[in-house]
Amino acid sequence: MSFSGKATYSAGVNLPELAEDVSDVISIVSPYETPLLDALGDAMQPAASTHHEWLEDSLLPNKDTISDAVLGDPETLTEFDAAHGDRFRVGDQVQAEGSHELMLVTGVSGNTLTVVRGYAGTSAEELANAQALTILGNAALEGADSPAARFTNRTRSGNYTQIFTAAVEVSGTDLAASQVGLADEMDFQKQERLRELLRDLENTVINGGGPIANPQGSASVRRTMKGILAHLATNMFRVGDTGFPAGTDLDEEMINYVLRRIWENSSGSVDTIVVGGFQKRKINSFLSAVRGYTSGETTYRDGVSAYESDFGLCRIIVTRWMPQDAVLLLDSSRVKVLPLTGRSFHFKPLASGGDYERGELIGEYTLELRNESAHGVIRGLATS
Repeated sequence: MSFSGKATYSAGVNLPELAEDVSDVISIVSPYETPLLDALGDAMQPAASTHHEWLEDSLLPNKDTISDAVLGDPETLTEFDAAHGDRFRVGDQVQAEGSHELMLVTGVSGNTLTVVRGYAGTSAEELANAQALTILGNAALEGADSPAARFTNRTRSGNYTQIFTAAVEVSGTDLAASQVGLADEMDFQKQERLRELLRDLENTVINGGGPIANPQGSASVRRTMKGILAHLATNMFRVGDTGFPAGTDLDEEMINYVLRRIWENSSGSVDTIVVGGFQKRKINSFLSAVRGYTSGETTYRDGVSAYESDFGLCRIIVTRWMPQDAVLLLDSSRVKVLPLTGRSFHFKPLASGGDYERGELIGEYTLELRNESAHGVIRGLATS
């Protein structure tokens, strides 16, 4: 080739002597991370049916409440109604919440309890309607016959699977042509659609809801899974509720209030706190008042990845799909995301009707959330 004497800047971009310069890396800006799914990990076994069920059980309760609007002088009041009289037996020692008085149950008739007031040398104190009662334990008579058998019934809980799908279609020309940044257009489209489906799975695991009617689905009714938020009922706390800490900004008092309530009423061990970006910044601020830095430090750290309290150590998961006004507190050992047998995300080639290749990415999953009372949620927090 003869010497031309040209510099590169004197050659126009459309001239043939300059090669096209395109990076072979395709960058994606859309969010597709699934931090909650990553934290939960793969389930040990798949679901075997479109309606996945599990068994739950509980111990006989040792707590109840007074359900009696007319309560007289504590010195003479020896009978009152409880909300669930079948929880009590003759010989139970009972104590009302906030009281030092012990009472001994001497009779149970329906929901009406007959008690000895000021038992064991304690002083009789006033009782109130809706006041909580704790059964300390039962004292049996020596040589007595066995008491009537009592037991709890196991219950079935369940959730339906949901099908996640996306189509992929690439023309024959596109498959044959050389592509910048990738070796195979079909493979690239599969990866893109799979990222979208995983993103949607995490979003549904948190926020999804099941239909009220015909949850099994049909040719015209879509089957959907209930997400975590839709399962929770027992430990649902909202800003402004009676007894809930005052204020609208998330703080340690709120977190510890919910952790304590879950600890008091279940054997669940909350080990995961799930939040969006705004509430994560609020958790980071828990340490603002005690952070210290030496003169030689050049890195400012303002992140909290775990929160340890009297009720356990919790890792903090930040996900974009969490409602910004909410905080989830989970016992992750009781939460699983399961595929239907043979239906984890996979690519299914479809018949082509012309000069193109086509297929479908398919996955069918459900959420197993055991013992919803072992988890909790805070709603109605400030978001600005």
